[in-house]
Amino acid sequence: MAAETERTGAEKPGEVKKKRGRPSRIDLDTIVGIARRILQEEGVAALSMRRVAKEVGTTPMALYHHVRDKDELLMLTLSGTADSVPRPELPDAPRDRMLAVSVHMHGTLAGMPWVVEVLSLGDLTDKGALWMVEEIVGSAMTLGLTPGQAVAAYRTIWHCVYGDLVFRQAMARRAEEPDRKRHFPEMITDADADELPHMTALADRWLELTADYDVPTQLGAVIDGLLGQAGRP
Repeated sequence: MAAETERTGAEKPGEVKKKRGRPSRIDLDTIVGIARRILQEEGVAALSMRRVAKEVGTTPMALYHHVRDKDELLMLTLSGTADSVPRPELPDAPRDRMLAVSVHMHGTLAGMPWVVEVLSLGDLTDKGALWMVEEIVGSAMTLGLTPGQAVAAYRTIWHCVYGDLVFRQAMARRAEEPDRKRHFPEMITDADADELPHMTALADRWLELTADYDVPTQLGAVIDGLLGQAGRP
């Protein structure tokens, strides 16, 4: 009996000895993969360092040893997305080159709605996508735009691309609500004819007229208008 009581550090009969050792190593690729999945399935609002740490199986503090903050995590999720889509063969003519790159940008992001949401945060981007900016700005300057005009032209093209994608995503979400009431253009009635004569005349055809909106055609018109600034201060 005395021998039993003199044991130090020994497990008691029936006690399961706990395993000791280093915690499982955190892999950066795993962290980024989980973050990207959350963004794809639930959007930016659902992403947090705490949420990722929980799914990785570690603590937020341990995660900060690998990723500085949420912005860096978002940048890591964006990295390589542009390179996952083959670059198109571009025409030689600068104007056509601008259009081809703009259409490629729109088409690529249309298939990655989560990327559009991340880009909406402002100054986050995938470095691998900057070749598109380079092509648009360079082509615009070749066609006579000043550096300032060329950069402004790129921003206008980007605003058109981004705005169309956001609108399409919103309409897709709305379409998933079959019982929702459509407010526009149904809100326009004959009583609005004096104030909105053209809208009233087109109200019954509005959906038909907007159904065949062609992105390449409209981007081409925008580019032609922007290039019209060449030679003007």
